Amino acid sequence: MADEDYDDIDMGYEDEPPEPEIEEGAEEDVDNNKNEDITGEPLEVDDKEDEQPVERPRKTSKYMTKYERARILGTRALQISMNAPVMVELEGETDPLEIAMKELRERKIPFTIRRYLPDGSFEDWGVDELIVEDSWKRQVGGGN
Repeated sequence: MADEDYDDIDMGYEDEPPEPEIEEGAEEDVDNNKNEDITGEPLEVDDKEDEQPVERPRKTSKYMTKYERARILGTRALQISMNAPVMVELEGETDPLEIAMKELRERKIPFTIRRYLPDGSFEDWGVDELIVEDSWKRQVGGGN
């Protein structure tokens, strides 16, 4: 099949989407609407920063799950490997995962865990609020 044959076939799509047509008089409205003619009271805007989140009694456990721990350590290790600032004093550690573990041990990881509940609501927990089991010390070779 030659290239000329392709010109005759409609493939159902174009290189660029068609531009929307501008109605007559629409351009004039844009030119005349420069906020010079607006008079009236300013609208009141509610600042969401002023509102304090409602502290309800939490329904989920205060223990960090092994899945949350794995995700936090992996995400933080990735950040450290991409030259994010380290939140703890280094004592010769160069492995990003070891540094992330040290940050978790000292509760210095600045993350918030969002736990979704079956009713569609959620609870936010700071990493420093959760209890982390020490089973990972055995994995690194720490003391028993």
